[in-house]
Amino acid sequence: MKGLVPELIIKEEMQADVLLGLQWGDEGKGKVVDVLTPDYDIIARFQGGPNAGHTLEFEGIKHVLHTIPSGIFRANTMNLIGNGVVIDPIIFKREVDELSELNVSVENILLISKKAHLILPTHRMLDAASEAAKGKQKIGSTLKGIGPTYMDKTGRNGLRIGDIESPEFQQKYTALKEKHQRILEQMGYETEPSDEDAWFEGIEVIRAIPRIESEHYINKKLKNNGRVLAEGAQGALLDIDFGSYPFVTSSNTICAGACTGLGIAPSAIGKVIGISKAYCTRVGSGPFPTELHDADGDLMRKEGNEFGATTGRPRRCGWLDLPALKYSIMINGVTHLVLTKADVLNVFDEIKVCTHYKVNGELTPDMPFDITNAEPVYKTLPGWKEGAAGMENAMEMPKALEDYIAYLENELQVPIWIVSLGPDREQTIIREVAMA
Repeated sequence: MKGLVPELIIKEEMQADVLLGLQWGDEGKGKVVDVLTPDYDIIARFQGGPNAGHTLEFEGIKHVLHTIPSGIFRANTMNLIGNGVVIDPIIFKREVDELSELNVSVENILLISKKAHLILPTHRMLDAASEAAKGKQKIGSTLKGIGPTYMDKTGRNGLRIGDIESPEFQQKYTALKEKHQRILEQMGYETEPSDEDAWFEGIEVIRAIPRIESEHYINKKLKNNGRVLAEGAQGALLDIDFGSYPFVTSSNTICAGACTGLGIAPSAIGKVIGISKAYCTRVGSGPFPTELHDADGDLMRKEGNEFGATTGRPRRCGWLDLPALKYSIMINGVTHLVLTKADVLNVFDEIKVCTHYKVNGELTPDMPFDITNAEPVYKTLPGWKEGAAGMENAMEMPKALEDYIAYLENELQVPIWIVSLGPDREQTIIREVAMA
């Protein structure tokens, strides 16, 4: 009924855009964040830890970031490590040292949430012991201590960045370390960490970085029309809830993870920028319906230099998987697509795309509960042998590549906004057709 509720005047506020991977990670998020950073005031990592490897290339420099957001090379943008991230002080110090060698003043453009959790040396020891105990059932962990750290977080035992300021920090550290040592002893593994001194050196580096109540900071920035880009790590198919469980990471890699990993409301989400390679890759164990075990897979790996930025492990390669990609688009609410590594497919006369799965003899366009035995059904498209690298605008695209993009847009019902045709920030085409 009219008149019962007073009319509200709602002030329009800025929304945070979210950028995330739509596959099993390694989609090229770091490069795309670097390209987009000039349009934002804050780049905020919202989950994951040093298991991430975001590679950036520009001006002859190649750099891999593991914990620090990918906007760090743009001097006019603030970078935030959010509460959903887990931080290894040893790796963090190494990153800061490497950036210092490139004349990047991290202390001036980096902030850390007090609620982010710390990875202890014994977390990494537990990770290695747990993976070894699984034998043939191992999940392909990066052995960075990510899983055990998130387990302590949800078990309410964790050590957080804000604890660094406590006079009881050493006691808290020792109590958690000794808990881990008891578990390791029961498993029959070495219990004494060899890199404890290096860990505390890393803590001193963290002390030099501003530590903040990040949820207040980021919401105040949005209220004051600050432009925020939330940067995800890994990919949607590695999400702890919606990925190919149990071969997943330990955090929520999907768009919803930006809310819990930064402390922003769902209504504060603006664009959702999803990144997919023009084909598929995966590192470690787990189902991969379109994986190639032939010369095409080897050629894809060679042309794409498909080796893990964090682990160095060769990536498994295969054709683009539309059922999996549609699934990721659905659960993330993707509004803008980014297609990376289209240049890698230059070498193929024909390109295949998985359009459906055959599961127990039934054809389905949807991603089922278990994709272990999903058989891919392919559509074959012409390749673009003329070459796609080095182009500066969409007008120079080979016709076959234009057709491939049009086909994907029609199938996915989301515009492809950006096409990446090489690792350097300059090898990027922003398509006007998708601007909203």
